[in-house]
Amino acid sequence: MEKKRRRLGDRKDGTLIRDLDAMHFVVPLLYPDRCDNEAYISERIDLTNLNAYLKKKNETETEFPYTMFHVILAALVKTVTLRPKLNRFIQNKNMYQRNEVSASFVVKKQFSDRGEEALAFIHSKDTDTVDTIHDNIKSQVMFCRSDSKDRSTDSMEFFTKLPRFVSKTAVHAVTFLDRHGWCPRVLIATDPYYASAIISNLGSIKLKSGYHHLTNWGTCSLFCIIGEKGMNPVFKPDGTYEMRETLDLGLTIDERLADGYYYSKSVRLLKHLLQNPELLEKPMTEEVAY
Repeated sequence: MEKKRRRLGDRKDGTLIRDLDAMHFVVPLLYPDRCDNEAYISERIDLTNLNAYLKKKNETETEFPYTMFHVILAALVKTVTLRPKLNRFIQNKNMYQRNEVSASFVVKKQFSDRGEEALAFIHSKDTDTVDTIHDNIKSQVMFCRSDSKDRSTDSMEFFTKLPRFVSKTAVHAVTFLDRHGWCPRVLIATDPYYASAIISNLGSIKLKSGYHHLTNWGTCSLFCIIGEKGMNPVFKPDGTYEMRETLDLGLTIDERLADGYYYSKSVRLLKHLLQNPELLEKPMTEEVAY
């Protein structure tokens, strides 16, 4: 992504959009909170091509096999890269274009009731492909499942050591810094709510896809939930159908960033990439016909 010179009004993580049309200028003033402007979209993905693709990729990859999560995350990153309005955010009643494309997810250190969670953060480059994303996820997961702690979790634990009234005051002060883009890097380095998109694989814990809220904290305006795989009818143009393995995705988006047509095309692109995963072997910035 091209780096622009920072001007008055810009944030360290985003550029103030100065040429908004009247509606997109006024709406954040009328509806300033992200949680009040959520749009939820559900999409079902036919896994026929994706399953075949993963089988082929894993013929040679045995140490850290490719999974649907890796491909979905790569497809989401490519969609945000090619559809830049998805990479905007509104904070303090202003709309910004994020300076990079990123994605975040939670890693469970151990699948148990007492297993701790760690935060993983992917910073995408224009030259990234599904293979570099896979390698990045591998390093993130290995780090998260070690005894090391990510920077944001380590910083948050500082507040638990303070007297309750002091920690509440400190957190209130931090929310003020958050609104203005002044949060110290150490606090938000791996905070998922400062990513372009958060992705959560509920299917890995045997849950269906569903709605997940956004937050007023941070800048993330896109949440993607991956549900559990299952057999469902896929209809053909002549009205007949066959049972295929499918996957449901749930997308929660800040509706103030773009119009419904823009979101519709973006979801179609995401679905096209998942049903034609070989397209993800090209750089993130390479356009796709769909």
